[in-house]
Amino acid sequence: MDWLQPLINGLAIGGVYALFALGYTLVFSILGVINFAHGAVFTLGAYLTYALVGGRFSFNGLLANAALPFSLPFALALLLGSLLAGGASLLIEQVAFRPLRRRQADPLLTLISSLGVAVFIVNLIQILVGAEIYTFPSNIYGDLPSAINLGSSDRPIQIRTVQIILFVVAIAMFSLLTWLINGTRVGHALKAVAEDATTASLLGIDPDRYIRLTFFLSGVLGGLAGTLVGTSVSITGPYFGIAYGLKGLSVMVLGGLGNIPGTIAGGLLLGLAEAWVPPQWSGYRDAVAFALLFAMLLIRPQGLFSRARTEKV
Repeated sequence: MDWLQPLINGLAIGGVYALFALGYTLVFSILGVINFAHGAVFTLGAYLTYALVGGRFSFNGLLANAALPFSLPFALALLLGSLLAGGASLLIEQVAFRPLRRRQADPLLTLISSLGVAVFIVNLIQILVGAEIYTFPSNIYGDLPSAINLGSSDRPIQIRTVQIILFVVAIAMFSLLTWLINGTRVGHALKAVAEDATTASLLGIDPDRYIRLTFFLSGVLGGLAGTLVGTSVSITGPYFGIAYGLKGLSVMVLGGLGNIPGTIAGGLLLGLAEAWVPPQWSGYRDAVAFALLFAMLLIRPQGLFSRARTEKV
């Protein structure tokens, strides 16, 4: 049963990797560009939820010792924080993407624009609340025990409750997103815009409307993932989304650019690979993501699930 603990840990963190990387995938599938500001939205979502649950900021920054005059239950704060992160992503689309898209600018300029917005957001967070570590309350998940023993009294297998919650929430969001994309008119319209925005507009679909929806969904997923990670390992500063952003890009490449099932599979694969790194090599755990990325680029550059593309003539 020694394999059970790394299995659950790997599925939990892999689910969060996939949840975060889906934000990259949604935008890439529609616009064909990578939104580098997504990591900043991940960070912003964690800070917003921390404030909404009544967290107090430290002695640095313009909001030193500040706290909201109210506190929300964690479930409501998580929902509202994720929606606010979606709103921030929508604003990023209007500022950094839409003007360049209307001018039919080179995609590289859009990538640089999103990178500039990311740097601005991260530095703004640091100016407002400092660079200290913020930890969610220990009872953030109510009366649930901090860990669950899935083994015996002689050979205990302690699994942190937050790991199980992370995996359950990730699976729920995967199911909801899959239903939205494959089982609703909105999802069919999104796929039509992703396939060919010009043809979709001739069929009465407003591409700009669905691009805005894509950015909103991307931000919600990023903010949700940021909060879940924050409850597990704390908010380690304004730049804590950078490492996860790089891993999210690795997950997207592993699964196949623009492919939702591939992104989910890539995230779980990366999480499991990290979970089985021996403890004495834990300092090199982050290198696993980029080793897998390098191997995938050499062996199968299109990723695990390459998305079929039609040539437009």
